[in-house]
Amino acid sequence: MSLRLLKYGFIEGHSEEKWIPRPTSLKKKYDVVIIGGGGHGLACAYYLAKEHNITNVAVLEKNYVGAGNTGRNTTIIRSNYLTPEGVSFYNESLRLFKNLSEELETNIFYSERGHFTLAHSESTLRTARWRAEVNKHLSVKSEVVGPEEVKKACPEIDLSCGGNHAIEGALFHAPGAVARHDAVAWGYAKNASALGVEIHQNTEALDVKIESGEVKAVKTSNGEIETNVVLSAVAGYTPRLLNLVGLRSPIDIYPLQACVTEPIKPWLNTIIVSGSLHLYISQSARGELVMGASVDPMELHNNRSTFEFVSDLSDQILDLFPFLSSLKINRQWAGMADMTPDFAPVMGTTPVKGFFLDAGWGTWGFKATPVSGKTMANTIARNSDDALIKSFNLDRFENFQLVGEKGAAAVGH
Repeated sequence: MSLRLLKYGFIEGHSEEKWIPRPTSLKKKYDVVIIGGGGHGLACAYYLAKEHNITNVAVLEKNYVGAGNTGRNTTIIRSNYLTPEGVSFYNESLRLFKNLSEELETNIFYSERGHFTLAHSESTLRTARWRAEVNKHLSVKSEVVGPEEVKKACPEIDLSCGGNHAIEGALFHAPGAVARHDAVAWGYAKNASALGVEIHQNTEALDVKIESGEVKAVKTSNGEIETNVVLSAVAGYTPRLLNLVGLRSPIDIYPLQACVTEPIKPWLNTIIVSGSLHLYISQSARGELVMGASVDPMELHNNRSTFEFVSDLSDQILDLFPFLSSLKINRQWAGMADMTPDFAPVMGTTPVKGFFLDAGWGTWGFKATPVSGKTMANTIARNSDDALIKSFNLDRFENFQLVGEKGAAAVGH
C-alpha cells in the first residue's frame, strides 16, 4: 500500500490539493490571454511560465479543460511526415512526449507501439518509399516493409483484406506511440496553475478589441480584460475568432468522427493505418479498440456523429480483421477539424500586432501538443516566429509557399 493512500485512509481531514485551482475572478489586465483551454493553449501557458517567466497569463475556456478536440482525438503520436518541415516539427514533439510524464509529474500513459501505414497499391508504396527517405534523411526511424512484416507484427490481420484491397507493404514507423489525451491536458493545466497561470473555465471569449491594428482587450462572458497579447488556440472555432479581428484564412471545418468498442483481451500491439481504406485502429490500455476514419466529406461546424460513419468504418475494419464481427461498439463521437489546403498547421505571428495564431490542425493536432506549446511560447515571448514554425505562418497562403503535407496527413493520424 502506498504512503499516499495511507494518508487518505488514516489522516483525518487529509485531501489532495486541487489540480486546477478555481480563480476567484478575472483580473483587470493580463500580459497574455490564451483563448482555448485545450492541450495547445495549456501547453503554451505552461511553457510561457516555466521557460520565459511570463506568469500573468489567463487561459479562457468556454467549457471545461480539454472539452474540445483534445478530449475527442484518438491519441496517436508519430513523426513520419512527408515534408522536412513537418518531420522536424513532429519529431521534436515526439521527443518531448517521451519525457512528459516525468516533467509534468502526471502519468500520460505514453506507450510506444510502432505505426504501420498500409499500402494497397504500387502508387501508395511509392509514397511510402518517399516518406521513408525523407524520414531517414532527418534521422527519423521509418522504413518500407513487406506484407510478411505486417503479418508478423499483427498475426490477426487478413493480408488479402477480404479479397478487395490486398496489402502490398507498409511504411513502418517504430517510434509511433499512443498516450492518454486527457492526462496531457490535465498535466499541463496542473503545472501551469502551480506556476501562477490562471485557468478560467466556463468563460467564453466574445470579442477581441483592436485599435490601430493592435490588440487592446478581450471581452468575455465574465467581463472585459485589458491585454496586448492574445493567442487563439480554438481549433474548429478559428474562423469565427479570426472574423473578430478582421483576418481571413483558408481554413475549412469538417467533422472528424471516431469510436471505441467494448474492452477485450489485449491483442493489437501496434497501430494500423490505411489511407486507401480511410481507417486507423489501435487498442487502448483498457482493451478498447479505438477506431476512426477520414474527415466527413461536407463542411460543417458541428460535433454530430452519424450512423453512416460507423457502418462504413465497420465494413472496412472487418476486411482487415474478420474475427471482430461480433464485437460491440460502445461509443462514437466527433470533433471539428480545422483543415488547411496543404494539410499543415497555421502558427505564429499575424498582421494584427499582438494577435498570435495556433490553428489548422485538422486530424493531427494532439501529436503536436508539446511542440506547439513550446514554439508558440517562444514566439510570443520574442514576438518572432520560432524557427520550427516559420514555414507554417499564415502569410504562406498569400505568398504561395504551401507546405504540401497531404501525402502523410490525409488519414495518417
